Amino acid sequence: MSELSTLSPQPLWDIFAQICSIPHPSYHEEALASHIIEWAKGKDFHVERDEVGNILIRKPASKGMENRKAVVLQAHLDMVPQKNNDTQHDFTKDPIRPYIDGDWVTADGTTLGSDNGIGMASALAVLADESVKHGPLEVLLTMTEEAGMDGAFGLKSGWIQADILINTDSEEEGEIYMGCAGGIDFVTTLPLSREALPAGYKTLELTIKGLKGGHSGGDIHLGLGNANKLLARFLAAHADELDLKLIHLQGGTLRNAIPREGSSVIAVPADKLEKLHQLKDRYLETLKNEYAVVEANLTLLLNEIETSSQTFTEDCQTRFLSILNTMPNGVIRMSDVAEGVVETSLNVGVVTMDEEKVEIICLIRSLIETGKSYVVEMLHSLAKLSGAKTVASGSYPGWQPDANSPVMHLVRETYQQLFDKTPNIMVIHAGLECGLFKKPYPDMDMVSIGPTIRGAHSPDEKVHIKSVGQYWQLLTAILKSIPVKE
Repeated sequence: MSELSTLSPQPLWDIFAQICSIPHPSYHEEALASHIIEWAKGKDFHVERDEVGNILIRKPASKGMENRKAVVLQAHLDMVPQKNNDTQHDFTKDPIRPYIDGDWVTADGTTLGSDNGIGMASALAVLADESVKHGPLEVLLTMTEEAGMDGAFGLKSGWIQADILINTDSEEEGEIYMGCAGGIDFVTTLPLSREALPAGYKTLELTIKGLKGGHSGGDIHLGLGNANKLLARFLAAHADELDLKLIHLQGGTLRNAIPREGSSVIAVPADKLEKLHQLKDRYLETLKNEYAVVEANLTLLLNEIETSSQTFTEDCQTRFLSILNTMPNGVIRMSDVAEGVVETSLNVGVVTMDEEKVEIICLIRSLIETGKSYVVEMLHSLAKLSGAKTVASGSYPGWQPDANSPVMHLVRETYQQLFDKTPNIMVIHAGLECGLFKKPYPDMDMVSIGPTIRGAHSPDEKVHIKSVGQYWQLLTAILKSIPVKE
């Protein structure tokens, strides 16, 4: 029994604990999908899968509610795999270890997967709990949302029978989402040329760690440190005065997670070693001053190491450090329409390299298509100056807000009645699958709700226990209040 069994509501927390016990990072959801299918069949629900692996479960209406509009509850099957550097964890084999920490549930050294595991658990709990009153009901669980929205892209028209879709992937209790940003992946590739390390050089590893990281949509406006950008800033600034040679640089693991850690292997002449340590210490003081409020735990480590790898040539090093240092990152523009919401952003999420090339992987988000195009063209232009190649791919649309949405008004009124306060009607900068659902189901009425989650896409991820209860109360009240189908 998990300690989550002591929490209410049940069976939501029990189902979430079961989800945590089955590894399900992006592209490794099959074990969880099989478990859910067998669970649903064991309860005699109708279950189907489509060509891309999405799961659809149907449950008949509660007695007396057969004439209500049909609702589909939607969540995604996968989770973001992020862990602390000192945590031993294989996301494809090891279970997530959730525990109660005061008013929150979090995980031991890894992402928790409350994004979107709590939403998934709530949908399955509605199926399991016969006391929940509802009309004709479907549950749609999509594949690989976090790594490219594969399930949403592959969703076919005519499969879902519902009139209303309730997305469960929002992360703030008291907010109702009726629109979201679209996105596009962008990869910059620079060929590398190398040469032997000159005599008299010392090799060292410069590492930045202790950054918070976070969701590249929901947290991008917080001004958090980006490990890739902070490494590039130091190396580009001091390469000449230190006669520094770059051997390797890597940082981040996912394009939709703000990179928390990064490391570089560098070499300097032995007589510049003391100067390097001084500049490193001074840079750390600078960062601690600049990020005093948002990154209290950041640190820089500099250790001598042995390596047989060759260094970049001078021209290659200059071009690489220049493109990474000048590449924009974070908020590009705030929305003129949705006050306080980011319109356009990008996250320099992953830098990875081998002996022959380096790749810089970004995720661009925008509430408007032209915002995405603007950043894409900016990055294309930057790459031309450095002799790099670029590929933009995986574009997905935003979810256009509908101020006249009947289900949005129903959710707002239901929330007001339950909690005696008015919820915030929001557009979120993070990507939700609703925009993609609108292509095969243009007439479907959609809304997104969820409990309060902090630190999504980072090992600091946690979900607020009380807000899960409030979210469950709201969700079940909405289902009971769905109007009659005309």
